[in-house]
Amino acid sequence: MKIETVCIIDDDPIFVYGTKVLLNHNCSFCTTVIVHENGQEALEDLTSMINKGEQLPDVIFLDLNMPVMDGWEFLDEFVKLPLENIPRLYIVSSSIDQRDIEKAHTYTIVKDFIVKPLSDAVLSDLFKTIEQEDAVQPHDK
Repeated sequence: MKIETVCIIDDDPIFVYGTKVLLNHNCSFCTTVIVHENGQEALEDLTSMINKGEQLPDVIFLDLNMPVMDGWEFLDEFVKLPLENIPRLYIVSSSIDQRDIEKAHTYTIVKDFIVKPLSDAVLSDLFKTIEQEDAVQPHDK
């Protein structure tokens, strides 16, 4: 199984650059990376994709602390959208606050909470898990 599109919602250019390098390092991860610097920008783009009948990203990496609209505000609005195919959404944050981790798991759309930084090993494990899930029950496409 190949992940076609990954969406990164994060305002940290160093994290975005590093994640793109990791994703491009292993070409089985994805062919397209979409980047948004805040939740509002991402919500507008993803809503537009839904309205046009376009395929949403397969995976979304969401930061919590961003200007304009933070990750929590994004999640609160994103779950209201009419999603036919639900992306796998992972919160990727520098927060190690247990309350953030617990809150993240109250959203059924959130697959996991990953503490920054992302590494090749973390991404490899994540995509192996996705492949195993798809082998058991294919993801809605």
